[in-house]
Amino acid sequence: MKIGHIELFVKDTKKSMEFYCEKLGFEHVSDQGEFQWIKSGSTEILLRPGGANKTATYEDSSHGIVIYSDDLEKVSKQLKAKGVVFEDKDMGGRCLYFTDPDGHWYQLVDPNH
Repeated sequence: MKIGHIELFVKDTKKSMEFYCEKLGFEHVSDQGEFQWIKSGSTEILLRPGGANKTATYEDSSHGIVIYSDDLEKVSKQLKAKGVVFEDKDMGGRCLYFTDPDGHWYQLVDPNH
């Protein structure tokens, strides 16, 4: 058994697709009207209409998605330049937190540290 794909429920699938592709560099795979398929590496994500996941903190969220990068400083500067806002957390720069337009929480980490 293995995970087939991840589904994220979002208010506006095209707006979310733009965030993931333009800001995070994900690949747009397929436009199925109100459904948008994107992927990062070999992981496919289906953006589908639904409710947002608005929680105040990463710890209060029902889930979190972790993105790996070997160069946190470089990637965080690139994402900030594209408008991604990181949350302040005292993690010694090892983990950077942000949300997508619908409040899904992400953690950017270097898997080697």
